[in-house]
Amino acid sequence: MTATPSPARTVAVVTLGCARNEVDSEELAGRLAAEGYELVEDADGADAVLVNTCGFIESAKKDSVDAILAATDSGASVVAVGCMAERYGTELADALPEATVLGFDDYAQIGGRLDDVLAGRPLVPHTPRDRRTLLPISPVERSAVLAGAGGRVEDAGPAIPGHDWLRRRRLAAGPSAAIKLASGCDRRCAFCAIPTFRGAFVSRPPAEVLSEAAWLAGQGVTELVLVSENSTSYGKDLGDLRSLEKLLPQLTAIEGVVRVRVAYLQPAELRPGLLEVIAATDGVAPYFDLSFQHSSPSLLRRMRRFGGTDDFLALIERARALAPAAGFRTNVILGFPGETEDDVAELERFLVEGRLDAVGVFGYSDEEGTEAIGLDGKLDQHEIDARVRRITDLVEELTAQRAEERIGEQVEVLLTEDLSVEEGPGTWLGHAAHQDPDADGTTTVSGVPAGSVPGQVVSAEVVGTEGVDLLAVARVPAATAAGR
Repeated sequence: MTATPSPARTVAVVTLGCARNEVDSEELAGRLAAEGYELVEDADGADAVLVNTCGFIESAKKDSVDAILAATDSGASVVAVGCMAERYGTELADALPEATVLGFDDYAQIGGRLDDVLAGRPLVPHTPRDRRTLLPISPVERSAVLAGAGGRVEDAGPAIPGHDWLRRRRLAAGPSAAIKLASGCDRRCAFCAIPTFRGAFVSRPPAEVLSEAAWLAGQGVTELVLVSENSTSYGKDLGDLRSLEKLLPQLTAIEGVVRVRVAYLQPAELRPGLLEVIAATDGVAPYFDLSFQHSSPSLLRRMRRFGGTDDFLALIERARALAPAAGFRTNVILGFPGETEDDVAELERFLVEGRLDAVGVFGYSDEEGTEAIGLDGKLDQHEIDARVRRITDLVEELTAQRAEERIGEQVEVLLTEDLSVEEGPGTWLGHAAHQDPDADGTTTVSGVPAGSVPGQVVSAEVVGTEGVDLLAVARVPAATAAGR
């Protein structure tokens, strides 16, 4: 008599934070599936829930804790991974005994670790360490260490999540997908702890990125979003700072890829050649996700950053000279220690003159392991909150105005969802080249030809706006119109 096989153990993956975390989750999902786990969407009824946490700022950490606690309500075994888990390790495990806390070094054995959790075998949480110290300081020496390990970071020392695309399994079904250019960061911004738990900057070899891009295209992805902690540094540890400029046209040549978008650009490192490639290469979105953080020169120096209002406006002007319809997004921090009313007024001047498409506004919070935590000139929380509200209100007005400026503009819209049932035949939701698929608003297009599919790009004319969202009408090719 043949024994009935045991049902597969089930696991739900919950992802918080940025697109980089989404890539990490898909690698973890692929590893778990390869080791016999069945991936499910609903935590209720799952054997385990894997919560990929964010540890960037205080509000993100709170969201991560809330997600962990919510997962425990499902009755499943809960495992916390990701940035917050890596950053706090034993401290988080002590604070949340309901969950098992794992670090990046556990990712390669994630199936076995989950087996231990489900079997009730205790695991000792890791002690956090500054991951910048795990590879040589010099990018050249760092690259040599990795080359000596056959390019495998796992064999050279620290595990780097999201770099093992052969293990990746998509969790989302949309036509856009993130792909990691690199991990870690060598910059020392006074407010940011990311380098301490993500480690030193490590570029992925171009051939590896191209292989993953081709695999994603085979999975139905038509838009690639290149992510990292700092995409403008790509290639510095490979001996060629022009690596990204060379890589972008190669990515657009992959069969099935209709758009490539670069995220996380550092203004101080955006070289003229890279700016020109992003602005003027067919298939590359003329889209500049620039990490300005503020625009007051004196405050930026306290942040250990460079530039200022006039430098940033000149950069935007150069990009618009090459691509007048280019999109611009940024994040800004209000309430950094020592910020004055003059600094806030300078930021307002930049935002008004810059005419950006999307701006994320954040209030400063002390972060362990950063220089800023020891700076004088700390502002009261109520003052930080007031400045955040003030700039948020301004940004909402300015970005809505910027959207209105696009009325009459021709845009290329990547279709994501057919709204024909709700909004009428030929109506689709999508996003234009200046709109990030997750964060910068949407474009609703009417008059889309029958037979269109998600991931297809249609040309359309902007005819209206709703806040930052655009309303557009598809431009039907003459041959199509004549054939009706």
